[in-house]
Amino acid sequence: MSASSSTTARTALFDYSKYWAECMGVAGILPTSRAEMDALGWDSCDVIIVTGDAYVDHPSFGMAVIGRLLEAQGFRVGIIAQPDWQSKQAFMQLGKPNLFFGVTSGNMDSMINRYTADRKPRSDDAYTPGGQGGKRPDRSSIVYTQRCKEAWADVPIVLGGIEGSLRRIAHYDYWQDEVRRSVLLDSGADILLYGNADRAIVEIAHRIARGDSVAEIDDVRGTAFVRTNTPSDWVEIDSSRIDRPGRVEKVVNPYINIREMDDSERDRRNAAMAGIEIESENSEIAAKVVELRAHPKLDRGQTVIRLPAFEKVRNDSVLYAHANRVLHLETNPGNARALVQRHGHVDVWLNPPPIPLTTAEMDYVFDLPYARSPHPSYGDAKLPAWEMIRFSVNIMRGCFGGCTFCSITEHEGRIIQSRSSESVLKEIETIRDKVKGFTGVISDLGGPTANMYRIACKSREIESACRRPSCVYPGICPNLNTDHSSLTQLYRDARNIKGVKKVLVASGLRYDLAVEDPEYVKELVTHHVGGYLKIAPEHTEQGPLSKMMKPGIGTYDKFKRLFEQYSKEAGKEQYLIPYFIAAHPGTTDEDMLSLALWLKSNDFRADQVQAFYPSPMATATAMYRSGKNPLRRVTYKSDKVESVKDPEQRKLHKALLRYHDPKNWPLLRTTLLRMGRADLIGEGKESLVPAHDPDSVNDYKSPRRKNSASAHGRRKGGRILTQHNGLPPRDDGSAPKKGRRKTTARKKPR
Repeated sequence: MSASSSTTARTALFDYSKYWAECMGVAGILPTSRAEMDALGWDSCDVIIVTGDAYVDHPSFGMAVIGRLLEAQGFRVGIIAQPDWQSKQAFMQLGKPNLFFGVTSGNMDSMINRYTADRKPRSDDAYTPGGQGGKRPDRSSIVYTQRCKEAWADVPIVLGGIEGSLRRIAHYDYWQDEVRRSVLLDSGADILLYGNADRAIVEIAHRIARGDSVAEIDDVRGTAFVRTNTPSDWVEIDSSRIDRPGRVEKVVNPYINIREMDDSERDRRNAAMAGIEIESENSEIAAKVVELRAHPKLDRGQTVIRLPAFEKVRNDSVLYAHANRVLHLETNPGNARALVQRHGHVDVWLNPPPIPLTTAEMDYVFDLPYARSPHPSYGDAKLPAWEMIRFSVNIMRGCFGGCTFCSITEHEGRIIQSRSSESVLKEIETIRDKVKGFTGVISDLGGPTANMYRIACKSREIESACRRPSCVYPGICPNLNTDHSSLTQLYRDARNIKGVKKVLVASGLRYDLAVEDPEYVKELVTHHVGGYLKIAPEHTEQGPLSKMMKPGIGTYDKFKRLFEQYSKEAGKEQYLIPYFIAAHPGTTDEDMLSLALWLKSNDFRADQVQAFYPSPMATATAMYRSGKNPLRRVTYKSDKVESVKDPEQRKLHKALLRYHDPKNWPLLRTTLLRMGRADLIGEGKESLVPAHDPDSVNDYKSPRRKNSASAHGRRKGGRILTQHNGLPPRDDGSAPKKGRRKTTARKKPR
């Protein structure tokens, strides 16, 4: 089947003919044991989902969404949650699936879930009953897939989830400090789904059910699979190396396989396809070959871009940065082309990203009959991730911010997919009526970003052609509709529901977007802030901010003024909690010192600090790995991006954010002397650290900090307590929206 059809054909999620097992009805909760299958009258499962998370039947958990979505298509779905991976036995407990295994590490990459940014093992896991650590293996996707193969060698395996999504091509692995192969090859799965997998999983399930071999399914968007050669009716664009200016001429056969060409032949072919005639060694003209990827004469549906091979990017960090840049340029579903990357003797082929769900399809997914509770087998054991989201409502998917350290855009896409207000309000009423323990407070009405609901490009044509990595950096695009009125009205409707006392917004706020609509800020601050509001400036200095693709601190100041104005008008004492990242690529010691001085001058004390975490496939990770900036054209001579890799320097950057902690003073004094800033050591108000240590930590009171112990009633044992949800950092984009633990800073009252 031609893969070109994948770029145009689309069946709505609710328009498929139901599979025959629809007659078995809807399960109160998807079965996890043979006894539960027997109670439902099932002799077998059509699909079995293996996950690294505990099973919570709620739309914030991936296994529940996929399971209920497939159930709605008429398939019988079983769940194997957090199996004992030491043998194949646990993977056989539901019997042999009729169609396929679906494998996921869970809502987080298993390595980020298991280890800190300093590569230290965590002792807990928020997605496990009791918060117990060690219930999933490292690189869960690989281990689970291999055990499934051992259990039933002839059953196809569909790999998905955040771990598969962000490891779909050759990627830098922070824990091994090397580039690893695509997880598709390391796991041995038959096909990999990346991004929002709703469309892909439904299409694949129906096609396998009607007899298609999984090896024949090569035209579904958002999938990756193995090929040996490019089909003859496809055109390959060579982006497997850094383009070198030089003499190029037309090539006779535009369909020749580029692996059979030498460098000069590639140049001639690229120039011919771009319509460029070059008679000289003019490097500016020859450089136009690089723009071939955007040339309109080629049929994008039959065009594939060849990335540098795994063996190349493993050994050449500049080529790795180049490959990362090409991949991120091909993420807009409206114009993205297929990608292919050689691994040894086979190709890993990536079809273009999935088409975003419509509002009607989003409602369909979120309105499925979730039990909205953990599986009963967990009894009274607390599940931290569930406790955090049980009274929250997700109103949208996606993020067009494009922050280089975050993987939300890479996974969910930058086109916002919003639910209807009717669907959202209905879910709030369901929580009110059915979720045990509801006290009238919706803990969060948000998403990956709190305030991108129904915000989109003003023109579908412009949106489908755009290749910008962010709609809000370096400034807000003039084609972006920044009207928050739909969200403002949703807030008002939600807080007016009978039985609802308070609707909070706890998701991270994109404040540079919010200031474009003061009416929204007024509604938010007046009615939906629970004393503290999280926002993420990330830094104050342009060096690191430009590598993060974040706005300058002046935008924060503008939002702060509005926040304080509307808080005062509402008669409320409320505070901003800004987040900051230490040791991000492009950050110098001087940058961190400037940030520390800004924190000091604004009376902020960071109780928790998040150091940069190089998650797979993120743009900032490519900077960390290569020392190059993939936001611009990458060459061997392009400007170098300094990264903080030395453990002692990373420790210093975190210490500068926690300048107030006496444990950090010896290191900070040594550093300030080295930097020639002895003037910042002393007892004065302008000093960053005292000249001497206190007799005890509890005896110390920093300059300009008066009476803060009783202001919020949160001081205990000489330490300001920090409110946080206890989840691991979410630098990979897939954990629940409030699961990311960055720097937490608290404004001290005057």
